[in-house]
Amino acid sequence: MTAPLLVIGEALVDIIAPAPRTTRNGNGKGKATPGGFAANVAVGLARLGVPTELVARFGTDAYGDQLGAHLFGNGVQLAPGSVDPGFRTSTATATLDAAGVASYQFDITWDPPALSLTRGCPAIHTGSIATMLEPGATAIRSFLQSVAPQPVTVTLDPNARPSITPDPVATWAAVRQLAGLADLVKLSDEDCEFLRPGVAPDEIAAELLAVERTQCVVITRGGDGALGISRDVRVEVPAPAIEVVDTVGAGDSFMAALLAGLNARGLLGATRLTGLTPEDLQDVVDYAVKAAAITCTRPGADPPTAAEHKAKWGS
Repeated sequence: MTAPLLVIGEALVDIIAPAPRTTRNGNGKGKATPGGFAANVAVGLARLGVPTELVARFGTDAYGDQLGAHLFGNGVQLAPGSVDPGFRTSTATATLDAAGVASYQFDITWDPPALSLTRGCPAIHTGSIATMLEPGATAIRSFLQSVAPQPVTVTLDPNARPSITPDPVATWAAVRQLAGLADLVKLSDEDCEFLRPGVAPDEIAAELLAVERTQCVVITRGGDGALGISRDVRVEVPAPAIEVVDTVGAGDSFMAALLAGLNARGLLGATRLTGLTPEDLQDVVDYAVKAAAITCTRPGADPPTAAEHKAKWGS
């Protein structure tokens, strides 16, 4: 049996507040759906056929039961200690603007269970609030430092949350430190604007690639697609034309599909992306852009299965 890919970070419940146009006087009730950066990526990977283990922390309250059913129902393995009866499940309230773009306010505690690496694990993925909010942030950083010599690919998605880390200078310093432990860093254009205002995406990628370990930077650009930049290659992938319902979970679907594409090409694990060709980079970024596009056509964090991706895009 193939060892699962390890995802570390928050699993919570998104309370999606209805857009003002959908409720009289804006007083509608929000809909609670399973979410959280790490949970979304783990579900996205599992739906694309990649064995996945999630290290998270949530309770056995009503929200926690909803999360657990969602994760187990999608084939995600939970690391020991991820479900804690004494823990209150975290929430994020997502507010949609007229274009369906979400902004978030969080009620979250992040204190993960013990972190360990399964023999043969091809990759570790982490990021977002989990790498910034103590005490979990220090635990993740120490864990990544401890596994650095091992034959495992590390990927990072900072997924900046200004409501959690309002100081962009301090946040960028933390991201740079973590990026030094990662082989691939994925950012959104919104991350770039917050973390490095006024700096072009290619310059940001160059800063991250200056670190010895980092081999690739991928930057998503919403309706404009995505960039993939390695030490020797730069690709631009357009986004397909779609009708957007909302953007909740789109970046996480992108990340899951990016990892699934790299995994299918044998680029995770000991190689640490060193065999990444221009064709590989073009194909995996295109695959990820199209996965995110599917997610944007339906409400909430609802990543596609491999069959849905193939039916829609032929791959």
